[in-house]
Amino acid sequence: MYKNDGYVRRYSERFKLKVLAELAKGNHSKRQIALTYGVQSSTINEWIRKYDRKDLMNIRVTVQTDDEISRIKALQKELKQLKDLLIKKDLEKLVMESYLEVAAENLGYKDVEELKKNLNIEP
Repeated sequence: MYKNDGYVRRYSERFKLKVLAELAKGNHSKRQIALTYGVQSSTINEWIRKYDRKDLMNIRVTVQTDDEISRIKALQKELKQLKDLLIKKDLEKLVMESYLEVAAENLGYKDVEELKKNLNIEP
């Protein structure tokens, strides 16, 4: 493969069509053809657009039923609720740690662990 060496490469129409024909056969992937002919995959994509060969583009088709869509929406809602609960739990833990630090300092303990030990608080 060529790096940007300052040269502008121009390919003939015949070469471009040959590469597209090779791709259309389906024996090799776009990447393999690009490596074989020494061109970038993005260049091949440009040729596909230029010659209106949308059949050669990598197109993702997703078919979903109404049940699948409603299930996805329900899962997204549940995920949001779980994220919110996790954030709330983390904030509560942070607040509790802060309270314990202040309490340990005010009650004369050397650290929070000593306070937790004396109050039988699980770490």
